[in-house]
Parts: sequence; structure tokens; C-alpha cells
Amino acid sequence: MAELNVRAISKGMKSALKDEVKQLVAGGNRAPHLAAVMVGNNPASKAYVSNKVKTCDELGIGSSLYHFDESITHDELVDVIHRLNKDNGVDGFILQLPLPDHLDSQSLLMEIDPLKDVDGFHPANFGKMALGLPAFLPATPFGIVLLIEYLGLDLSGKKVAVLGRSDIVGTPISILLSRKAPYGNATVTLLHSRSKNIREELLAADVIVAAIGIPSFVKEDMVKSGVILFDVGINRIEDPSAKSGSRLVGDADFNAIKDKAAWITPVPGGIGLMTIISLIKNTIQAYKNNHKG
Repeated sequence: MAELNVRAISKGMKSALKDEVKQLVAGGNRAPHLAAVMVGNNPASKAYVSNKVKTCDELGIGSSLYHFDESITHDELVDVIHRLNKDNGVDGFILQLPLPDHLDSQSLLMEIDPLKDVDGFHPANFGKMALGLPAFLPATPFGIVLLIEYLGLDLSGKKVAVLGRSDIVGTPISILLSRKAPYGNATVTLLHSRSKNIREELLAADVIVAAIGIPSFVKEDMVKSGVILFDVGINRIEDPSAKSGSRLVGDADFNAIKDKAAWITPVPGGIGLMTIISLIKNTIQAYKNNHKG
């Protein structure tokens, strides 16, 4: 084993979600609806939002994009969020990050109705997640969980090293994999820029989640044979041989590690695909919550 074919896995999951949407709209019900709020023209954000919209179209889910110039003010963006909170035709929405420097991401995320927070970033959802209560899980950690479940991995008692402590990936996945759950019960070490002996910690790990944001940070001599590595990094580096002059790489040295690992997710075509699957699953759940009874 080596490279995990996430494209094939996500394709199968999308097919199942498409069938679920068909059942939900049978009898004349409206389709689930996901909205995205984007500010500015960050290339990575534009590509990511475009993929979300495309996936919604493929699955028969409604989607809306609210795209604003970087000059939008904090109060104007709060008004947009409040309108979406009240819009009964929108089941869930996301505030695409990163935002321009003059906008406070955390305070804006706080304005999102937790019942529509399908990215799982609101403290209400984060807190429920930490307590093991029903909540919208952050999309990328949720995507990793879905892969673990798909592969039938038993992490009980296994050593997991999470590289990076962001609120979006590192911290939530460390909580999820350590808690009492079918996909969890692991012994998790959360590594970050102040951690000592990172190489030794990674070498001891059965599973690594690389989310540090440094191109090819994890080298072949930092992992043991048979490791399972989920690479969350999406880094653009210069590549004169590429038509665009650059290419995307993960946080792990994929080519050097792939023959040593039991499984490793590629970049691109890896965890990013699962993040979109998770976002759609959260949107469908929000739709179901809105249509109870």
C-alpha cells in the first residue's frame, strides 16, 4: 500500500449523498441549500469555493455565492451574515477564510447562527464537539474521521501525532481522535512550533496528521515504516517545469514517504476532497434539522 486513492473514495461518497438528496426532495420538497460568503480574490479561496459550488451542482444541492470586494466593512459583513441567519431558504453557510486583515475573523464567525454553521467553527459547535455532543464538526477534521471510518481503522491505543495546533484542524482533530468513539480512543500528541523533539515524536507515531503549513516539512527519516499519514497541507511552491510556474505540495515529502507508509494522502486530491464531502454532509444534516416533523 502507499497512496490512498481519495478521489475514488470521495466519488463513492458523493454518489451516496446524491441518492440521499434525491430521497429528501421526493414529493416536491426543496433541495438543501448551501451559501458561501467570500471577500476578496484570494486564488486558493476562489478555487475552493468553486469546487464547493460544483459539488453542490453535481449532487442536486442548491448553492449561492456572496462575493464582496475587499473594501467591505466589518459592519456590512455582519449585516450579510445576519440576513443569511434569517433566510429560511438557506440551510447552512460558510464564511470563507482567510479574510482581509481589517476584518476580525473570530468576531464575524461568532455572528453565524450555530444551527447554520456547517463549517463547525462557532464556539457553540466546537464546545459540543469537545464534550461529545451532537454538533457540526469542523469540515477538515470531519473529513479525516470519514476516511478513518471508511478504511475501518482501529486507532484504540494507537499513538497519533498531530502536527499543528490551529483551531480549524490541529486542535479539533486531536480532540476527536482522543475521545471515546469508534474512530477514536487514540493516544494523541499535539505538536507545534514550540514542541521539542518533533522528529522523535513523529517517529513514534502510528498515525500522523500533518497540518503545519510548511511545504514537505515531514521527511522520510521522520516517520516509521507502516505509518498512516493524513496530509492536510496545501502549499504552493515554485516549479519552473510546471506550465503555471508553480505546483501544490503537502506538509509531507510525499514521494520520499509513499513507499514507506501504509497509507498516505496525496496533495492535491486528498484531504481537500474530504473536506468538501464533510461540508455537504453538514449541510444535509442542517436541512434535516430544519425539516423535523
